[in-house]
Amino acid sequence: MLTGRIVKNISNSYVVKTKDKDYTCTPRGKFRDMGLTPLVGDIVEIDEENNYILKIEKRKNELDRPRISNIDYALIVTSMKKPDISLNLLDKEISSIILSGIAPVICFTKIDLINDEEKKDLEQLIKYYKGIGIETFTNDFLEPLRKYLKGHYIVLTGQTGAGKSSLINRLDPTKHIEVGEISIALGRGRHTTRHTEFHEVDGFYIADTPGFSSLDLTKYSKEDIRDSFLEFRNFECEYRDCMHIKEEKCEIKSKVNEGIILKSRYENYCNFISR
Repeated sequence: MLTGRIVKNISNSYVVKTKDKDYTCTPRGKFRDMGLTPLVGDIVEIDEENNYILKIEKRKNELDRPRISNIDYALIVTSMKKPDISLNLLDKEISSIILSGIAPVICFTKIDLINDEEKKDLEQLIKYYKGIGIETFTNDFLEPLRKYLKGHYIVLTGQTGAGKSSLINRLDPTKHIEVGEISIALGRGRHTTRHTEFHEVDGFYIADTPGFSSLDLTKYSKEDIRDSFLEFRNFECEYRDCMHIKEEKCEIKSKVNEGIILKSRYENYCNFISR
């Protein structure tokens, strides 16, 4: 018996990557009886002689779109221009990713299209997001991002036109992904067999995530959304269950007024829970 990770699934066939080689396996019938379906990303135990999946280890996280598990990072590709940056979308992605049990990583793209004043604003954004514990990079110098992602399993997200395919091509030129066609190249396009797969890109593994493009936070409680704003955890309000909206002596609102908490983040938070 061997232990490996599922990296590809088509129908009832699963490619399991082990230390030495890949095996194409099918799950034992007991999983169906248990109501358990293997997912790409699962750590599994296999019978390498008969090509069966025997056991699925406990998952640390799981996504519905695509059906995938055990993600290390979600890489949010965020354009500065064409399309213009949307901090509302960025913060919604961050909250959704954190609430899925995944660590968000931001990469700002199209830096060459912004002016000097906008570059100063970007520097402040990067400083802020890093300060609250979110690793943040730009696509004008990729070596730090490449090192950070090395050896990890990633899901890719971001608005259409943000430069996802261009970023992957620069990280690994052998992929030759056409700009605007990353969903097709990663198996999510209209004209390809629909399947879920991790693709190796310069020493890390990446999968597309179409679900983050039309996010809906309404499935989460207001308290969950509040707790997904990492900077709020650094301050203690007078009331333990403070929602930071109408309460008096709210420490979060004070920090917003002092400029310690980014005003756009607080405004987006208020927008997310006012449903």
